Amino acid sequence: MDTKELLKKVRKIEIKTRRLSDHIFGGEYHSTFKGRGMTFSEVRQYQYGDDIRNIDWNVTARTNQPHVKVFEEERELTMLLMVDISGSELFGTDQQFKNEIITEISATLAFSATQNNDKIGLILFSDEVELYIPPKKGRSHVLRIIRELIEFEPKSKGTNVAEALKFMRNVMKKKAIVFLLSDFIADDYKQTLKIAAGKHDITGIRVYDKSEETIPNLGVVQMQDGESGEMMLVNTSSKKVRQNYSKFYNEKVEYYKDSFAKSGAGTIDCRVDESYVKKLLGYFKRR
Repeated sequence: MDTKELLKKVRKIEIKTRRLSDHIFGGEYHSTFKGRGMTFSEVRQYQYGDDIRNIDWNVTARTNQPHVKVFEEERELTMLLMVDISGSELFGTDQQFKNEIITEISATLAFSATQNNDKIGLILFSDEVELYIPPKKGRSHVLRIIRELIEFEPKSKGTNVAEALKFMRNVMKKKAIVFLLSDFIADDYKQTLKIAAGKHDITGIRVYDKSEETIPNLGVVQMQDGESGEMMLVNTSSKKVRQNYSKFYNEKVEYYKDSFAKSGAGTIDCRVDESYVKKLLGYFKRR
């Protein structure tokens, strides 16, 4: 992709997602994710109804009038986007691929965080961590993240969610808001997720295509595994083949739901032909 085309794509995504974050998600994001705690703001004269536990006895003694300490929420937070860029994300039978929806959702969340003066970081992963951008503030930083989401070429096509979570735990020393975006056609990450969710506020966003749920009866067709690259002939007219595939797919989805539920993390399921706007808003309001 040449520079002109890349900048055009970045600008298109910025216009669409920034409008959403400005008019819809900014307030919802602010009210959903709280700051790290309360920080001292000022001392003022005691007023009826103030909590006596906040009385500043030093100032009170000095002035002979009761004064209280005023605290306010420490708003600055850190958001981390963990994005699966494995081969299976390059799939879609409707108007958009899964990775395109993931990019839009990531940009919307990033601009919502920027509105609240929060830092935003990015981890791109396959079966290894491919790229890490440390959290920073500002529009130019968000635009860099969008550029990487659009044009980054992974070295591997596999998926290892656990490896990405381990890396995140090592680099994020303070509590962060973490959005993990993937189709979650993976396993063996339950325990790692539970440990990470003990410290960080994690939400899994599963992006999937309706055509992944079942194999249609199309006779014998040639298929390619999106992650291994293996080509194979599949007899889709076989009921057993279709049942085995559905069983495999449903097991991955159940593992994802069970893993996040038992770790106390949140989940959002977003099909590529559905409105991710409604899904995100619904999730924010439920929280």
